[in-house]
Amino acid sequence: MDFFNSAFGKNITFIHPAYFIISGFTGIPNIKYYYVFLFLVYIASVLGNAVVMVVIYLDHNLRTPKYIAVFNLAFVDLLSNTVLVPKVIDIFLFNHFIIPYIDCLVFCFFSYTCLSMQALNLVALSCDRVVAIMFPLHYHTKITNRSMFSLMGYFWLFVVVAVLTSVALLTRLTFCNSVVINSYFCDYGQIFEMACNDYFPNVVISYLLRFLILWVPLLVILSSYFCIGYALAKVASFQERAKALKTCTSHISLVAMYFFPVIITFTRGPQIHPNARIINLSLTSIFPPMLNPIIYVLQTQEIKNSLKKMLEIRKLSRIIVK
Repeated sequence: MDFFNSAFGKNITFIHPAYFIISGFTGIPNIKYYYVFLFLVYIASVLGNAVVMVVIYLDHNLRTPKYIAVFNLAFVDLLSNTVLVPKVIDIFLFNHFIIPYIDCLVFCFFSYTCLSMQALNLVALSCDRVVAIMFPLHYHTKITNRSMFSLMGYFWLFVVVAVLTSVALLTRLTFCNSVVINSYFCDYGQIFEMACNDYFPNVVISYLLRFLILWVPLLVILSSYFCIGYALAKVASFQERAKALKTCTSHISLVAMYFFPVIITFTRGPQIHPNARIINLSLTSIFPPMLNPIIYVLQTQEIKNSLKKMLEIRKLSRIIVK
């Protein structure tokens, strides 16, 4: 079977619709208030992630491997919500339910790219915590700014190529029946299931990417915390254990917020109601990006100290000017 027969210019005709229709929620009254709520969450997310990025960029003490990963996480969160929420608001509050075919594929690509990078960012942060706790004396030689930049680059390259390949496979599908997507965005699974020709390659790559971008990162993170727990069990002092675990609490919170709703949504598959799928995916896409900066500001002493220092400097400059 030729997975890429549309990409190699073979003499095969595919029927592409001029547009898709995004259906959104069905049978729920006053649902527009939910989209207004998403917009408010989006504003909070933009402000919070922008603050985290600015603080890390301006404070030279925060230019460490850990905060390179945190900066990338804030950037992905900001990009993810900017890609998703304004378009969702435009679709459902301004009744632009019809989205052109090419625009829908682009929307699908950016949505899944950002969602995938959020998972891989959590992997990078877990690797940083493992080395910091298990090999504290060798941390600065094993985890450097260069190695973290390289890891982030590899993750971006992998995700972009993988998602671009999966979206390209949609171009070999013929749509001769429905063009209604039962979701709040251009959902990959919802699109290829509407095709009236063979979409087996799309099913294969869908399961493959689900394994590589969801289950493998989760297994890596769980394994890292198993290693951390084993290392902390050797520490005699309770205070040392508590101090080490405190550095991981923010990361554990992010992992729980991201993976639990996504796993519930994708493991149940077609059994889950479309409305429940929309709520799970939308909250997973919107809430973690809003809560990530709050968690890192409240639970990370370095960012709190840096933020206080910047506010004090700004306050002092105002006093001097007056």
